[in-house]
Amino acid sequence: MLKVLFWATLIHAASSQEVEETITYTQCTDGYEWDPLRQQCKDIDECEIVPDACKGGMKCVNHFGGYLCLPRTAQIIVNNRQEETPVSEPTSGRNGVVSRRNPADSDRVQSIPVQRMQCAAGYEASDQNVCTDIDECATSPCAHQCYNVIGSFLCQCNQGYELSRDRVNCEDIDECRTSSYMCQYQCQNEPGRFSCICPDGYQLVGTRSCQDINECETQHDCREDEMCWNYLGGFRCYPRNPCQEPYVRMSENRCVCQVTNTVCRELPYSITYKYMSIRSERSVPSDIFQIQATTIYSNTINTFRIKSGNENGEFYLRHTSGVSAMLVLMKPLSGPREHIVDLEMVTINSLMNYRTSSVLRLTIVVGPYPF
Repeated sequence: MLKVLFWATLIHAASSQEVEETITYTQCTDGYEWDPLRQQCKDIDECEIVPDACKGGMKCVNHFGGYLCLPRTAQIIVNNRQEETPVSEPTSGRNGVVSRRNPADSDRVQSIPVQRMQCAAGYEASDQNVCTDIDECATSPCAHQCYNVIGSFLCQCNQGYELSRDRVNCEDIDECRTSSYMCQYQCQNEPGRFSCICPDGYQLVGTRSCQDINECETQHDCREDEMCWNYLGGFRCYPRNPCQEPYVRMSENRCVCQVTNTVCRELPYSITYKYMSIRSERSVPSDIFQIQATTIYSNTINTFRIKSGNENGEFYLRHTSGVSAMLVLMKPLSGPREHIVDLEMVTINSLMNYRTSSVLRLTIVVGPYPF
């Protein structure tokens, strides 16, 4: 009887102890801690308890189950929408809804509000709720070339263009307006570039300079009894025999008045024809032509002078020796224009009482341009 009563007491005590025991869950996942008052896991504010949680001037933002280090310009928007997703085990994440089963009620699901990131201009929130740089160049915002940089982008134009005020589109640079020295003659603007053109009678050398075309070597319309003479910017046809009575032709471009002809006694013995071309507006003073005696006699004196063609004083004849002189341009000449200047050399022999003269008829063609 006593044995039966003892086992009955043991069974009753065991039954009473099993009924009164309460099961508790006090172990939480990383980033959470047990709240004995609310009898549930709560988020740990690492920004409060972790010293210097973020480095490099970043600000610490507490997040469910962890924390974020963000630029100080970043803004946080709290999304109060709550989604309930039943899960078998506690889960945590930096993006989306963090759900946890409530230990006090196995049929309820606790939903934690999600913090959505609002980033500064040029950044966007990633799936991990981190601000990342936006590659703006992926949408081709620039008219020409796009370069992505941290937080923004830069547009660059091709050669010959410049950025417009909106810093996105490109405008053609009118190189011809930036400088008057782009071309030797005339500048022609084109999309993205410029080109130089030359006037008639000239050809482009390189990209900017103009050079005279020698039409006498390429094409001309001179007759057989004429000779073609090229000058700067064009050509002219001159008679092969320029001699006029009483002069007769002795050689190319040289005419002689025979001493046997009484008319010649008061005229220069010879006239030699020469041609030259100079640029328009040539700088002055400038030596342009030298005259020299071809035959030198003993006991003679040679003098030089401008006989005609210098009515406006554009020229000056400077003696360089006893047998030569230099024609000097004293005033700028504008072209196109032709000047004919007679240079006379007078030879005197006092012992033989001899005097003679010869003329060099110089045709100066001034080109139409200063090149």
